[in-house]
Amino acid sequence: MELKEKVKEVIKRLKKAYPSARIALNFQNPLQLLIATILSAQCTDERVNQVTAELFKKYRTAKDFASAPIEELALDIKSTGFFQQKAKYIKEACRILVEKYGGEVPRTMEELLELPGVARKTANIVLSNAYGVIEGIPVDTHVSRLAQRIGLVKSKQAEKIEKELMEIVPREDWFIFPYLLQAHGRKICLAKKPKCPECFLKDLCDAYLSQN
Repeated sequence: MELKEKVKEVIKRLKKAYPSARIALNFQNPLQLLIATILSAQCTDERVNQVTAELFKKYRTAKDFASAPIEELALDIKSTGFFQQKAKYIKEACRILVEKYGGEVPRTMEELLELPGVARKTANIVLSNAYGVIEGIPVDTHVSRLAQRIGLVKSKQAEKIEKELMEIVPREDWFIFPYLLQAHGRKICLAKKPKCPECFLKDLCDAYLSQN
């Protein structure tokens, strides 16, 4: 099966299995989404949501984050891991938001990529979910793992994986695609022990077919 046809079939089956697939992070505005996405690096979305439930009550604006004592902010996000680095990113990013953008989160890829702690994955998530701007496909651990296992991409680096996916995934599916893979990655295609026998994609999956 040709690769573009294969990815269309994968998407069709995933949409049927996960009709309500969506971003798992809780947020009410672009700033909250930016902070939550920075915190989600090397951390589960469930843990991030636990932390931000209190965090967003305490810090409501970019100015609140920018003016927070770094030690206090680090303690507030400690359970997300790498908390000292994340606190620096958040504080510095919010300082730039206040000084350069009037406290608002910018709406372009170029501007977002200038913020500390923001790479293409985070920028894509913020643009698409906060502003409806679809520039690319966010590649997290689930997307990376499943795209490689199924045989949709050859690369192992996030930005190269994104480029490969953008060439084969229909543009109208760029937004939903990562959330479909995340849903499947959490339920069936687990990192350590995938449930291949019950997977409805196994006849399309390179990793499964190569072992059977």
